[in-house]
This record gives sequence, structure tokens and C-alpha cells, in this order.
Amino acid sequence: MGTTVAIGVEEEFHTVDLQSGELTGLAGSLLEQLPASSFRSELHGSVVEANSRPWTGLADLGRDVAYLRRAVVSAAQPLGLGVVAAGTVPLADPDAQKITPHPRYEHMQGEYRLLVREQLICALQVHVDVAGRDQAVEVAHRVAPWLPALLALSASSPFWLGADTGYASCRTLIWRRWPTAGTIPRFESAAEYDKTVADLVRSDVISDPGMIYFDVRPSAHLQTVELRICDACPLADDVVLISGLFRALVITESAASAAGRPPKPVRPQLIEAATWRAAQSGLEAKLVDPFTATPVPAPVLVRRMLAELRPVLEAVGDWEIVRDLAESALIRGSSAARQRAAHASGGMRKVIDTLIAETRT
Repeated sequence: MGTTVAIGVEEEFHTVDLQSGELTGLAGSLLEQLPASSFRSELHGSVVEANSRPWTGLADLGRDVAYLRRAVVSAAQPLGLGVVAAGTVPLADPDAQKITPHPRYEHMQGEYRLLVREQLICALQVHVDVAGRDQAVEVAHRVAPWLPALLALSASSPFWLGADTGYASCRTLIWRRWPTAGTIPRFESAAEYDKTVADLVRSDVISDPGMIYFDVRPSAHLQTVELRICDACPLADDVVLISGLFRALVITESAASAAGRPPKPVRPQLIEAATWRAAQSGLEAKLVDPFTATPVPAPVLVRRMLAELRPVLEAVGDWEIVRDLAESALIRGSSAARQRAAHASGGMRKVIDTLIAETRT
């Protein structure tokens, strides 16, 4: 079951000045040193995106992620740049940043103004193969209740423009201001989803299907379902963990749909509330169990998800690695908590140095 379901990731990286620790707009110079087949630009000139190959083996995916990270870190150092995989970096001046020269991005800057100015954020995106767009639409809705737990595992953005926001993932708050962000609604088919997207483009609120920013969605250009809720993760182990969990969710719900089992009823407003709580708490406090609407300690909810997914994780050979990575993540806590500890002992400079070191290792 699911042994040939491929998985791939897109990782976004901030570029920071190694001397000052501040966000830079020099991603273009870095990209000139990297293969275009694996790396590309993003909206802001401070971000580099790395694209893994699709893999059926989770360990193979982990090796590819490590290889791509080594490549971008090695290319950055001679340029005086550090590379950071995190939702935000603490030292950034929005007015000093430029968007990447491209007609699409220039249109977005003119249309959305503040949202583009403050889009100094990085994400982890995970793609899992599906049989077709109808399956992608169905599975996206069915996995949505578990996504806040994945967000909590990734939470890495407590600081914004030099201040502690009080959230483990302030990137989530920044991201969800876009008009098409948030929990994916229920669609009965790919045709209904595509009509909705077409209507949104026709409305001129968005300019193209790539601007559908739901927490999970059918990919706009691949035959995959795409996870988009997560912060970029400083530690590559967390990338592998979240990828393994998301693939198991997709396989589990694909099988349940094929067997005619309805999804568990969870109101979208409750998923939104659970997402807000995950963004605030990370792994350090209580999350919301979306199926019972009750607060539960983060480790309890993560281990409950593991238990539910264990049959599929065992079937695809991922159980031991995902279990071990999950326990390690729960023991060390979220990146947000580690950043706050670094700040308490050495200020923002230590936060940045910690992020650079974790991304490199």
C-alpha cells in the first residue's frame, strides 16, 4: 500500500549578511552560482528556493534535502552570505528589500502593496503524488484537520522586525492575510475547484491559479497534493519528519475515500482556530484536537496522529524513522523555543547564528 507514492519538497531560504546578520536582497547573486534545475528565485530578492527530486524512499528524500542544503550553503559563503531556513529572520528592513524583477511579481507589488512589502517569509512545501486532480481535491479536504499539528512541528518564526511577536509562527499570521489563504473549503470535484479558481481569477482579486494559497491544495502544475501550511524548518530532520507524516496522511485518506468512508466531520472554523493556536503555541503549550474541540498538550496530539498513521507508516517502511524523528522533535522543542532561548542568552545575533548553524547541519 502506497509503496510507490512519490514525495518531494520545496524549501525556501533567506539570505542574510554574515557580518550584520541582516536580511539581504542578494539571492540573485547566489542563484547565479547554483543549477537552475534545482534552485530558483521567489517573490523577494532575499529568498532562494530549492526543489528536491520526487522520491519514493523517505531516506532518499532526506539525502536529497541535505545535498541541496550543502550546495546552497557552499555557494553562499564566498559571497559573505548566510543561509537560513526559517519562517522569518529577526533582523529585516522591508523598505530595504526589492522584489525579483518579473512581470508577475511587479503586478503583485502594485496590487497588494503592504502584503508584498512584508512577505519576508519562507515556507516548506511538500508534494505527494496522487492519481489525479479529483483525488487531490478530495484528499486535500480530508487531511486538513491534521495540518495544524504539522504547523506546530515546523514553527520557526517567533521574531518579526526585531521584536518577539508572542507567536511561535508569526509567518502564519503574515501569510494568512492574502485573500485566498487559509483552510481549504470542501469541493465535490476537481471541476468545482477549477471553476472556483477560474472565478477568482476572473474577479481580478488574484491574477493566476498559482495565487491560490490554501494550507493544502492540488498543485497548480503537478499531479500532486501540496502542503503549504508549514514554516521553513532550520533542521533538515524536521523536513523529513513532516514529509513522512504528510505522505502518510495522504495515503490514509486516499484509501478511506476509495473505500467509501466519509471524512470525519470537522467544521472549517475549528480548523482555523486550531491553526491559530498552533501558530501561537508551537510545541510548547496546548494545541486543539480538531475532532473533539478540546485543548491538549502538543506531544499528546502529535503522538495521537502517529498512532493513527502507524499502519500506513509501517506499510511504506517509514514507521521507525518517522517515530524516532517525532520523538526527537518533541524532546528538543520547536525552533521558536530554541530561538527564544538563544535570544535570552545572546540577543538577536545569537538567534541568527543559531539559525545559520542549524540550517547548515
